[in-house]
Amino acid sequence: MDYIEVNFIIEPFEEYISDVLAAELGEIGFNSFVTSEVGLVAYITKNEFDETKLKTLMVEFPIEAAIEYTFVQIESKNWNEEWEKNFFEPIVIGNECVIHSSFHKNVPVAKYDIIIDPKMAFGTGHHETTSLVIGQLLLMDLAGKTLLDMGCGTAVLAILAAMRGAKDIVAIDIDTWCTENSIENISINNIEGIDVQLGGAELLDGLKFDIVIANINRNILLADMEQYATCLSKGGELYMSGFYKEDIPLIEAEANKNGLTLVDFKEKNNWVVVKTIKM
Repeated sequence: MDYIEVNFIIEPFEEYISDVLAAELGEIGFNSFVTSEVGLVAYITKNEFDETKLKTLMVEFPIEAAIEYTFVQIESKNWNEEWEKNFFEPIVIGNECVIHSSFHKNVPVAKYDIIIDPKMAFGTGHHETTSLVIGQLLLMDLAGKTLLDMGCGTAVLAILAAMRGAKDIVAIDIDTWCTENSIENISINNIEGIDVQLGGAELLDGLKFDIVIANINRNILLADMEQYATCLSKGGELYMSGFYKEDIPLIEAEANKNGLTLVDFKEKNNWVVVKTIKM
């Protein structure tokens, strides 16, 4: 699958601006991001790239900043090699979980040791949304619970859930590279019991889960929440992330329409994870 790589230069550069830019780009189909020293590098499949939408986003961008971009088409390549050249650092979350790549040395010791070789897939634990959901997983009683990881990326959340005792886990993503990478990461960590599927919410018909995790973006969450609620057992928990604190009223309103009650949320740098329960 060929991708378009878009290199954004932000002036003045602030990390929170690149975070907002990534969130906005996610709404028009971009699915992988790497922060640079001067901005953001974003990736989208060639068949989804629409420069007209990109130009509109630039005009309507909610933060006052000068943003310029260039883009090139890139062919499939060994993304692990690219990450090895510019690898992420190991990260420890909640003093219990360490996430690192197979090429890292001197990795901190933690109760849950997860190896992620991310290729193009989102989910190394460094982004606020991933770390927020991991923090929730570390607090849950997952023993024997069935679980759905929707928009699984690297499958880091599904892998941690399996390590903490969840069973019959399903991990779903619309991106072929993500599902392939998820399978590889699951194998590297010697995990069993995770069924990786390629597709979207249409795959949920007839399935039931005790816990659903959806770390995607606001618009997809709003569009697909009915399917998430339908596949959730009574008393089950739906955790959603991938949006900002100011989006909570929209998320809560849609949750209420589908028999879900928002009971808690956690925030990190204005990103949030919300916990809802099916009543």
